[in-house]
Amino acid sequence: MTGTYRDLASVGAAATALALAAAPAFAAPLTPAAMAPLAQYLIADRNAEIAMARSAAPPSVSGDATVLVLGPKGYETAVKGKNGFTCIVERSWTSPFDAAWFWNPAIRAPICYNAPAARSVLTYTFKRTEWALAGWSHDKMEGAMKAAAAGKALATPEPGAMSYMLSRQQRLTDAPGPWRPHMMFHVPLAQAAAWGANLPGSPILLDTDHAPGPEPESVFMMPASMWSDGTPAPPPAGAHHH
Repeated sequence: MTGTYRDLASVGAAATALALAAAPAFAAPLTPAAMAPLAQYLIADRNAEIAMARSAAPPSVSGDATVLVLGPKGYETAVKGKNGFTCIVERSWTSPFDAAWFWNPAIRAPICYNAPAARSVLTYTFKRTEWALAGWSHDKMEGAMKAAAAGKALATPEPGAMSYMLSRQQRLTDAPGPWRPHMMFHVPLAQAAAWGANLPGSPILLDTDHAPGPEPESVFMMPASMWSDGTPAPPPAGAHHH
């Protein structure tokens, strides 16, 4: 999810404003300046976390996926799959390092990585989680990741790396509620022009609000028309109903 939050934050400000306007009775909790007690990030009901992780992709994909859940010592395999996909609920510390919600314990980011992404991109999540659970500060984590990237110690996204984020249960920024269902395509650091992203009429998005990295990837996103449960997605911002 390192890419996961980076990608979504491009609409963070608008999403925050819209969500808070729509739900004034539910104010987002203030994000702590440092990590909150670990219990606030954990999901007590293991089966609920498994279901949330699977909700990132259609059941036809996530039903046979490996599922990881977060325990006090890191992610552990709850279900061993057979189709190469790995589904996981990522937490706030896999957000961009300049994200205001970096330590927000309310963040939940269900995501299902395909096999190439699980072998490469998911390793970023494991590193960040290991450091967070070891009590590292935000600045220490960022410094270590930058050093690892500079030393070429981080995997680059494998060819074909992609992931699903189609869960209605997602909460990806300080704003309550989900953003939009979308697929993500993980590639070595690239410019938006390479994919025609962020151009008028293009369905491909690339976050430009946050500095790329330090992980050696760019994440292109393509919004989906439905959530993983088959219900229709909200229209894109600025879209009109016909």
